[in-house]
Amino acid sequence: MNQNNAQQDNPIENTTTIENTISRHVAVAIIGAGTAGQNAFRQAQKTTENIVIINDGFWTTTCATVGCMPSKLLIAAAERAHDAKHSEAFGITNDVHIDGKQVMKRVQNERDYFTQNIQKRVEDWDASKKIEGKAWINHDGIIEVNHEKIKADKVIIATGSSPFVPDGWSDNLKDKLLTSDSVFELTDLPKSLAVIGAGAIGLELAQAFSRLGVAVTLFNQKSQVGGLIDEAINHKAIDCFSSELTLQLGSKITDVSIDQDNSAVVQFDDHDGHLQSWRGDFVLVATGRRNHLKALGIENLGVKLDDKERPIDLNINTGQIGDLEVYVIGDANAHLPLLHVASDEGFSAGSAVCRNNFGAYIRAPAIPMSIIFTAPQIANVGKSLTDIKNANLNFVIGKVSFDNQGRSRIMGVNCGLLHIYACKETDRILGASMVAPDAEYLAHILAIAITNQLSVKQLLDAPFYHPTILEGLRTALRDIQLKMKIPYQTEDSKGDGF
Repeated sequence: MNQNNAQQDNPIENTTTIENTISRHVAVAIIGAGTAGQNAFRQAQKTTENIVIINDGFWTTTCATVGCMPSKLLIAAAERAHDAKHSEAFGITNDVHIDGKQVMKRVQNERDYFTQNIQKRVEDWDASKKIEGKAWINHDGIIEVNHEKIKADKVIIATGSSPFVPDGWSDNLKDKLLTSDSVFELTDLPKSLAVIGAGAIGLELAQAFSRLGVAVTLFNQKSQVGGLIDEAINHKAIDCFSSELTLQLGSKITDVSIDQDNSAVVQFDDHDGHLQSWRGDFVLVATGRRNHLKALGIENLGVKLDDKERPIDLNINTGQIGDLEVYVIGDANAHLPLLHVASDEGFSAGSAVCRNNFGAYIRAPAIPMSIIFTAPQIANVGKSLTDIKNANLNFVIGKVSFDNQGRSRIMGVNCGLLHIYACKETDRILGASMVAPDAEYLAHILAIAITNQLSVKQLLDAPFYHPTILEGLRTALRDIQLKMKIPYQTEDSKGDGF
């Protein structure tokens, strides 16, 4: 890869000079060794030995180290604590003691178990193909790392992302500021916590810490949780979470600081515009993550970035940028920052760079699906309500409330709402949004249905075992059936049959 943006008096002489300074010439260079980078490396290595992977930081993955796995470990502890503390309705009472040090110790020990397994796989790679260091792409398109200059015919960028912290907050809050990268290093549970941002990360951690006995206040600039677009689902989610979380939605933070008592302070305008303040132990910033492309010098490879530093001309199937031999994958491209997407993109990019050897299999883009592991869970599948309306599609919404759904009520988890969007012309599912118990399973069933273009009638022909929470899915499908006047398969009654 050779991209020279500088003015040259003698291009031939300059090219010769560049070639003389190169310490290695590889077929493929991969920058970043997270989920996407590791998958790309394994796939590309099947067809070329002339490959190098460069990484700055831990050689594991965001998911295992600071993301999915430690957060789910914390959530698992929170669920145990919540069930133990809220069993009076079942006739079960007990004094519950939460050992914060043990909670965090287990999170860290199990997190380390996952990361060590990944680390072991990486250690088995050929040492000559691994470089530990911070890469920079110079104006000639040459990768500089440590004291090496590497020319690569094809470059895969998988440098991930890091938590976004508003300007000045790190200086103002110092060690009182936490992010999703640092929160799991706590050795004990704090007494109080402000969580800034009600997206997936903020919402999951806010509820988990709250259930573990931490006094949590969740702030969000929009009157929205979990990024929910469907207003009815968003309102229901707020209703479900407000019973156990202090929510400051529609608020605007004006300042953060540390007071004379060494407490973290958050000054904010509430939903009604009244100035208020919060004081407590820590402020957890969960306002999203940002990639590192601009700092990498990726524009020196001919890659153009938009105003949010996302690559332009991105092929979402392969990660390739236009017709350049440059691939931006995983969280680095800011397309869908999810592990399964990063894994697929790494597989596809690793295949694509070697397409001339074996004719790579490139995975088609998966149906959009997101799950937030709160209780109840939040999930979105397929097209959003906004996408459907913007496309002027003729659709109906099948609805079911979980407030009185049979198995949900039995389990004492009866708070939720499911909306399924179905196309009138095709009788097929377009998408769905929900806040519901077992939403992770509902979402997967609907994703399979959309992927395989199953009709509503075909879905209703499948069995729904009684009594299960998944019977709620059948109720929503029957609502679609009624609204679209699809003939019934049987005379079976509507509802959950309880």
